[in-house]
Amino acid sequence: MTIAGIAGIALIGGVILFQIGLALGAPWGAAAWGGQNPGRLPSGLRIASAVSALVLALLAWILAAAAGLISMSPLPPSWLGLATWVVTAYFTLGAIMNLISRSPLERWWAPVALATAVCCAIVAAG
Repeated sequence: MTIAGIAGIALIGGVILFQIGLALGAPWGAAAWGGQNPGRLPSGLRIASAVSALVLALLAWILAAAAGLISMSPLPPSWLGLATWVVTAYFTLGAIMNLISRSPLERWWAPVALATAVCCAIVAAG
């Protein structure tokens, strides 16, 4: 469970860094948000990427607490099991959305999201 938690957090961390890069204007738009904006994202999607990075950080915090890697939890301990299953569902849905994207570059995120979902499920089941 600890290894799955660490791996899941590392994967989420990579996605957070990607979203922060998008928010700061990195020219990776073809690999995000449906791939409709190659190059630098428009300001609305850059804001969405910043918000996404914050949401992902919260999900990583939930995963870290559920895996027993940290003692400070964003939720009551009795909610962590269910919350981790919700995080698993979030990344499973993300994998599906990436897989059906029209953007070939965005489809590369599907295995990352799926691997993250598997790590989350292992933690949730443990």
